[in-house]
Amino acid sequence: MHTRSDGLILHLAIVGPTASGKSDLAFAIAQALGDVEIVSLDSMQVYRGMDIGTAKPSAHELAAVPHHVIDVVEPCEEWSVVRTQAAARAAVADIEGRGRRALLVGGTGLYVQAVVDAFEFPGEDLSLRAELEASTAEPGGVSAAYAELVAADPIGSARIDPHNVRRIVRALEVIRLTGRPFSSFGPGVDAFGPTVFPVRIFGIWLPRSLLAERIEARVAFMRERGFVEEAVRLAGAPMGLSRTARQAIGYREVLEAVAASGDLPDSTRITEALSLTVRRTRAFARRQRMWFRRDSRITWFGSGNNPQELLATLLSGWSTT
Repeated sequence: MHTRSDGLILHLAIVGPTASGKSDLAFAIAQALGDVEIVSLDSMQVYRGMDIGTAKPSAHELAAVPHHVIDVVEPCEEWSVVRTQAAARAAVADIEGRGRRALLVGGTGLYVQAVVDAFEFPGEDLSLRAELEASTAEPGGVSAAYAELVAADPIGSARIDPHNVRRIVRALEVIRLTGRPFSSFGPGVDAFGPTVFPVRIFGIWLPRSLLAERIEARVAFMRERGFVEEAVRLAGAPMGLSRTARQAIGYREVLEAVAASGDLPDSTRITEALSLTVRRTRAFARRQRMWFRRDSRITWFGSGNNPQELLATLLSGWSTT
């Protein structure tokens, strides 16, 4: 068992922009150390069948190293940061209880912070949420909802884009449900204090040009593996895709192309949809970099060529207590 001087097991989180090689490095680390299990913090790898478009670990990798919070729900189900927090923390506790170490990998900055920091999430009221969503769909509904949020929670509203309907609805749902400002739950995303369990946070940095090449290559590989067919098959299943599943970059673009053509779109539409996927993925990667850059707890490791070059350094860094 690998413990710190205080007797507690030290876990590891690897963060960084999408396509930076985090998952491959995590798998290599787990194989090299032997007492490590991987906990995914990816919000879309939780869905069974959404394999190609989420760059999910292969069957070989899943068999070789224990993975958690992957393939846990059907694509027709809703998923949230709250469910990720509960599932990932339960996995870490289980791993630690067996004397092993957890290696957390992914995803967005919010999901990582929700798991490692003392975030408190209020309950949910789906009927109230549906009522709020219906009201925001009316003409002027979004601006009216945001005005209500500003009046009820000035601090929280300042953190939310006035056009982000989903976050506005969630904030109002919490306020009406609990009678408390949405901003009163947890320390907030700008607080980087002690983590809820011992964990080091390593960040993977690549030059932007290299990251852009890797994103483009990933999307091309997805197409070769049958991603378009996967998206169409899942959307056409009896229960279809949930709202959160449809938000996955790539699936959304392909399914919009399918809807516009009325059938499996021709190669030109597919090429356009996947080009848009590349652009949106690069924009997502920029947002990830900006989020993680604010967290001084992250130790960054950079590679100008191949992320696998960082393996020995990461192994050494985690072993030093």
